[in-house]
Amino acid sequence: MLDAEFFRRWMTATATSVDREAQRLTDLDSPIGDADHGSNLQRGFVAVAATLEKEGPDTPGAVLTTAGRQLISTVGGASGPLYGTLLRRTGKALGDAGEVSQEQLADALQAGVDAVMALGGAAPGDKTMIDALVPAVDALGESFGAAKAAAEEGAAATTPLQARKGRASYLGERSIGHQDPGATSASLLIGALLEAAGE
Repeated sequence: MLDAEFFRRWMTATATSVDREAQRLTDLDSPIGDADHGSNLQRGFVAVAATLEKEGPDTPGAVLTTAGRQLISTVGGASGPLYGTLLRRTGKALGDAGEVSQEQLADALQAGVDAVMALGGAAPGDKTMIDALVPAVDALGESFGAAKAAAEEGAAATTPLQARKGRASYLGERSIGHQDPGATSASLLIGALLEAAGE
């Protein structure tokens, strides 16, 4: 079973990953976006880690809703509302339980992904974070490792796609050949689950 401490570790591990990969995320964002994806998320997750340490929410759902709220208030551009919605909706779906199973996390994360798709209007194949999140949620029932691999494969598979949503969609065919930064950061979020589990 996964408790609040696991979810705090997940958010802290994500903050560490984003911090480490911030330059790469920004480099991916340069040709097809505003060249600020890495720095924006870095600022957001630093704030998340600090807030969780200070407030110490004591249920899995509360950890994620707190993290989501923090991202919405500190991250500029589209990624704040999208990541904030993902975490808040996932947290809300987990409810007030003190512990949740991996299966419950997968179901809750599915609710979060659905909320992001509704907010951004993106579907799989549109070259967005959804391309990493959908396969990851499908694989989460199997293991955290499978989810991480699925997210990374989904992110890599955005390279040959033409963007149909977001800033990159303005470039039309020129967006082809670039890996989507949002899908890449989403794969970091999913990969951090494995670290939180200590695997």
